[in-house]
Amino acid sequence: MLQALKRAGFIEKRQVGSHLSLEHPRSKIIVVVPIHNRDLKRGLMMAIIKDAGLTPEGFLQFL
Repeated sequence: MLQALKRAGFIEKRQVGSHLSLEHPRSKIIVVVPIHNRDLKRGLMMAIIKDAGLTPEGFLQFL
């Protein structure tokens, strides 16, 4: 998830505990991604993709 968002142009803004905030420099969209030792569930992944202003198909091109 993090690598794909970074390829989409997001940069690390800050980290508070186990959550990393990423910001897109042009659109100023901020997304928060949890950093845990387990996989993200489908619903959370879809919510992060939506918050980033991407479609699931658009997200896949950055993988």
